[in-house]
Amino acid sequence: MKKTVLFGGSLLFTLSMASCDGGKQKQPNIIFILADDMGYGDVSYLDSRSKIKTENLDRMAQ
Repeated sequence: MKKTVLFGGSLLFTLSMASCDGGKQKQPNIIFILADDMGYGDVSYLDSRSKIKTENLDRMAQ
């Protein structure tokens, strides 16, 4: 799991830096959230029966 997260984060960072050309074009908005011990169903947007209410993450997902 940790290797997957590290690889995904590295790939995302590399792609975002590759698309940058010195500020001549508008930069994309990228939000990188690193959470420990969070499962797929823990975000209430993905699972309406989740015991944890994640209103801010739900708004971002919409």
